[in-house]
Amino acid sequence: MNLIALPLPPLHRAAVLVLLGALALGGTAGCSPAAESAPRTAQARESPPAGTPASTSTATDVGWVQLMTPMNQQAVKLLTLAAERAAEPRVRDFAARLRTGQEAELVRLKALLTRMGLPGTDVHAGHDMPGMVTVRDLDAARAAEGSAFDRLVLVQIRDHLRQSAQVSRSEITSGGRADARELAAALVTARETSLAELERLPDAVRALG
Repeated sequence: MNLIALPLPPLHRAAVLVLLGALALGGTAGCSPAAESAPRTAQARESPPAGTPASTSTATDVGWVQLMTPMNQQAVKLLTLAAERAAEPRVRDFAARLRTGQEAELVRLKALLTRMGLPGTDVHAGHDMPGMVTVRDLDAARAAEGSAFDRLVLVQIRDHLRQSAQVSRSEITSGGRADARELAAALVTARETSLAELERLPDAVRALG
């Protein structure tokens, strides 16, 4: 995906480049060449200067909350399917509990959007962002059955958890708002716990490789 061509306002586009560029530097992003080529100097410009008030939103804060919110919203849709249709009871139970956690995060993310004066609209609608459960992913899940469905869910949710954790680590490092960094840290902790549990689920070794 060519991130430069995204129809986003300059602030949002820069924030996405900063966040996904940080993922590329971390070596686990799987992003497009455009994201991987985001220069270190751009990241430095988006970091808050010393003495920045905790309530001041930087481009990184904006990019993070506007990316994380739809990532959770889309993941909840897949987790809802998994909680109802997974062939393995432990996968159904995991999906139901993770959905509850992601919904609780959404409440906090939407409250942060409000405090930052940002609209609740999805600025990434239609974009195939790393870690985002897409419409195609949901269609594939609806068409799958049995163990094939379980494996598809495990892969998609693993990718969602990994990528959203990486983006949140970028917010912790470069964000300007204390409340956003605090929420990002909580999200990272939750994802690390969920990833460890996911990898112990039946079929996880075969599905995740």
